[in-house]
Amino acid sequence: MAFLRSVLHLLWMCITVVPYALTIMLGTLLGVRGLPLYRIARAWLSLCISGARVILGIRANVMGMENLPQGENAGAVLLVKHQSTYETFLMPAIMPHPLAYVFKKELLHVPFFGWAIGRLDMIHIDRNQRTQAFNKVVQQGKDLLAKGIWIIMFPEGTRIERGQKGNYKTGGTRLAIDTGAPVVPIAVTSAKVWPRKAFIKRPGVVDVSIGKPIPTAGRQPDELMREVEAWIEAEMRRLDPEAYPAGAATQAVSEPASDE
Repeated sequence: MAFLRSVLHLLWMCITVVPYALTIMLGTLLGVRGLPLYRIARAWLSLCISGARVILGIRANVMGMENLPQGENAGAVLLVKHQSTYETFLMPAIMPHPLAYVFKKELLHVPFFGWAIGRLDMIHIDRNQRTQAFNKVVQQGKDLLAKGIWIIMFPEGTRIERGQKGNYKTGGTRLAIDTGAPVVPIAVTSAKVWPRKAFIKRPGVVDVSIGKPIPTAGRQPDELMREVEAWIEAEMRRLDPEAYPAGAATQAVSEPASDE
C-alpha cells in the first residue's frame, strides 16, 4: 500500500507541475515578474503538500510561527535542517514572506520544475566557483531582502539521514551578517516519514520547530553557526528522540555538494 501511495503521489506531482510551470513561463513572456510568479509556484508547492497529506497520509505539525520576524519589511535568513524533499516544498507553503532558495544551477535543467524556478527570484549558483558563488549570494541576497523576500538555506548542504548530522557550513551566517538580517534556525523531522532519497514514504507527522531569531550584529560566522547548529541538533533530539540513542553523540556525516 505504501508503494502504491508513493507512486500515486509522484504521478500527482509530475502531472500537476506541467500546467503551473507553463503558466510561469508564459507569464515571463508576457512581462510578468516577481511576486505574481512566486504565488503561482507557491500554489503548486501547496498542492504537493496537500497531496502528501491526502495520498501519503503525511501532515505537518508546525511550532513557533510566533517566533518569525514581524512586519512587511522584516528580513530573515532561514537556516533549516534538511532530511528530505518534503521541507523544500513545505517552507514556501507556510511562511508569511516569499522565499528565495539558494540552489545549484544544475536544477535549472530539470524539465518543467527547473525551467520554472529559473524564472523566479531565486539564487542559483555554480558550486565549482565558490568565491564568485558566495559574492553572488550576498549581492542577490541583499537585493531580495530589501524587497521583503526571505532567504532560505540548508546549512548542511544536502539531505541528511535520520539521526545523523552533516557538516554545518557558514554560508548562511556569512550572508546574514553581511546583510544585517537575523538568522532563524528551524528543525524538521521529515525523515521519519520521507527518508532521504527514498521512493517509498510512510504516513505520519513531520514536526517543524521554528526557533527565535538570532541577531547577527557583531557576530562572527563560525561562532554564530555553532549556535545555530547547537539549537537545531538539540531540538532534533527533543522532537525525534527515537532517532538518537540515549547518551550517544550525533555522528557527523561528510557529504558532497548539495544534491537538492
